[in-house]
Order: sequence, then structure tokens, then C-alpha cells
Amino acid sequence: MHKVAFKMKLKPGFKDEYKKRHDEIWPELSALLKANGISDYTIFLDEETNTLFGVQIQSGQSSQDLGSTEIVQKWWAYMADIMDTNPDNSPVSTPLTKVFHLD
Repeated sequence: MHKVAFKMKLKPGFKDEYKKRHDEIWPELSALLKANGISDYTIFLDEETNTLFGVQIQSGQSSQDLGSTEIVQKWWAYMADIMDTNPDNSPVSTPLTKVFHLD
């Protein structure tokens, strides 16, 4: 298992909607993530820049690697109106480099 972090971009004014949609995450999407070894998944928001910071533990694929599944494609389309996205509706996501860790 390893921990990864990445950043994404939320469109201005959509903080509450982003949180609402994630508070109501689809059970089948949550199950898919867990079935593929993704756990302890947290997303933080820097409200000054609208930058989202995702952190997850992976023992298999990353959440971004599941883009070929129908449910992830539907989720991306559902979120596309409030985030910066690629042409396939996947969120523009940039991996972050770990520079420090303390247990």
C-alpha cells in the first residue's frame, strides 16, 4: 500500500455544491473504489485558490485509473460542470510529490 496525493481545480462558487455531491457519493462508486484497493480517501479545498487536494491510500489502482468504468465516466460527467476537466470529462489532476512525512 502507498499514499498518493494530487490536486484538481474547482470552479469558483461551487464549494457547497462540490461538498454536497461528495456527501451523497453514489454507493456503487464508493464500492468500486474500495474493491480496487482505494481507502482513506480525503479531499481538501484551498478556498483562496479553489484548488482541491486529494489524498488516498492505494493497494491497487488509483481512482484516476478507473476511468474506463461506466460508473466513473458517469461521475466525471456529473462533476464536469463544477470542475476543470479534460475533453473526456475526467478532472484535470496533477500528481503531487511527497516532500515530508511524520508518523
